[in-house]
Amino acid sequence: MNKKKLCAALLAMSFVFGTGASMNVEAATRAEIAQISVKKNGSDFKYWNQDSASFKALTNYVKDVTNKKSPNYIPVEDRIAVFDMDGTLLGERTPSYFEWMMYLERALNDPTYTPSKEDREYAKVVKAAIDKQAIPEDMEGKEAKSQASVFAGMTQPEYEAFVKKFMETPAEGLTNLKRGEEFYLPMAEVVSYLKNNDFDIWIVSGSDRDAQRVLMNGVLPIKRDHFIGTDIMTLASGQGKTDGLEYVYDKDKDVLVRGQFVLKDVKMNKVSNIAREIGRQPVLAFGNSSGDASMFNYTISKNKYKSLAFSLCCDDLENDLGNTKKADKMKADCQKNGWIPVSMRDDWKTIYGYNVKVAK
Repeated sequence: MNKKKLCAALLAMSFVFGTGASMNVEAATRAEIAQISVKKNGSDFKYWNQDSASFKALTNYVKDVTNKKSPNYIPVEDRIAVFDMDGTLLGERTPSYFEWMMYLERALNDPTYTPSKEDREYAKVVKAAIDKQAIPEDMEGKEAKSQASVFAGMTQPEYEAFVKKFMETPAEGLTNLKRGEEFYLPMAEVVSYLKNNDFDIWIVSGSDRDAQRVLMNGVLPIKRDHFIGTDIMTLASGQGKTDGLEYVYDKDKDVLVRGQFVLKDVKMNKVSNIAREIGRQPVLAFGNSSGDASMFNYTISKNKYKSLAFSLCCDDLENDLGNTKKADKMKADCQKNGWIPVSMRDDWKTIYGYNVKVAK
């Protein structure tokens, strides 16, 4: 091979395999995350440190309760696993929950929309709290009401389009990552592993139910009717303030539009919604905060089956926007309540992918 051809070949190889500036530094795409799969026997986990206590607890549990010869065997119809979303399946600190940042975008930055004075002023209060990383206890409910208000009147396709557009924005504070790609790869493995062991997977989140469906669609194998979340009224476009008991949907004129706030799906509300919508006690629960405590305790107490609760601890300051104080508190809560802590720093090999780091 002459020198000219050799140089060309080496240049081509640099683009294929990645050297220097030509290296692919992007995060995993949504399509690539959707391809994550773990066999029924759990032999091909890639993103977990398999000597960690949390990994062993999960895999030993699944092997036990799916073994028909085990006294702890759980019939397929009762293998219910519930997952929080923000901070459990995807990032929540860039710099806050996906839907909270989307709410701020709508209330403060959308040139096609004029919010009420009240909503605009409250959005500024929320932004200031996020900037200071000091969210007051009463903000969850107040933000949910204002968020519902700024999206009220949107049709379902309009709302979904807004969510999809916001998914393309950068995940603030992290390199090479869009908000719609902000999935924890080790937890995507857990979902696949449980699915392949015939667990029925439900998302039980404080985020808007419709937003969850758009975020998860085509990425994690969750059925569309298996999302429980914060709810708003769904109205006919011509309904106005007429009660649903008195209004008849007009087949020629009406479409569905978003209405006002109904219920914030956090804390004890998660348990109430699980009981109402699933109708069976979960045997596995995954979360990351005090908002999941009731769901954890409900799962592991007075359960006729062997059951476990896992809580993620945000202790990784290099690969994610962790919080040592919050992580230490969660580890203490796990020890106190019998939940299993998952160290995002020590138990995982990566979070979003090896090329995603905290921005300097």
